Amino acid sequence: MAYRLFEGKEHASIYQKYRFNPPAGLKDLIIQYLDKRKGPPHELAVDLGCGTGQNARLLAPHFKEVVGIDISESQLGEARAVPGFSNITYKTGTAEELPFPDGSVDLLAAASAAHWFDVPKFLAEANRVLKPGGCMALLGFGDNCPKFVYKDCGDKLNSIYQEVKDVLKPYTKRPVIESENKLESLFQAIPFPDKERIENFPLKLSISVEGLMGFISSWSMFQAYRANDPSGAEHLLVSTEKRFLQEMGVASPTAEVVRDWEYFCVLASKPL
Repeated sequence: MAYRLFEGKEHASIYQKYRFNPPAGLKDLIIQYLDKRKGPPHELAVDLGCGTGQNARLLAPHFKEVVGIDISESQLGEARAVPGFSNITYKTGTAEELPFPDGSVDLLAAASAAHWFDVPKFLAEANRVLKPGGCMALLGFGDNCPKFVYKDCGDKLNSIYQEVKDVLKPYTKRPVIESENKLESLFQAIPFPDKERIENFPLKLSISVEGLMGFISSWSMFQAYRANDPSGAEHLLVSTEKRFLQEMGVASPTAEVVRDWEYFCVLASKPL
């Protein structure tokens, strides 16, 4: 099944403003994996479902060329507006039909996107376009067990955040559950013998309460809720922000809380 989400201009703007970069250390592990399997030079990386370009920009220093692919022109417009990356180009497209010759890609990457792919079609395209020894790196983060740190109220903040997810559960599509399962089904379907999954890669992030509400508003399930019940969605954000501030004992939504995230990454290498 194909999914068309995150395409609206407003949603793209929210994504650019509130989505955070994957851990740089995890990117380093991906490059090390590519170094060992294929070896340098690294010419072409393709970032699938690139959104507003966070992951493409992390990869840019390590490749002669990076191409970001996304179905949303609004997302790509946000990505193109970020200056200073002359070796990145962005193209409209999907992970299931890639505009590259056979055996031409060093790395196929996806950050918080692979759970939306049509797995059989994507894997067929990956096998076609990757060079021998070329790699896939499909990463994401778990959000099942939130870990907020702020004075002595972290557990209460965790509970409030989980309540938000419970409200949005009816609007949560199956691929989001696949992401929470660390792409287990996709991992099992990869035909390459050389594959592994990095789990529980830590990222400690300070985020303002306002920024956290923006992050929640970027979720596909929140956007679906808002489409169904705009006033309910607005109330959910306003009330959640208020409850966070009350528990923290602060007045300004610019107050920051620390959040511990756990990333994962599926790695696989096409046989030589």
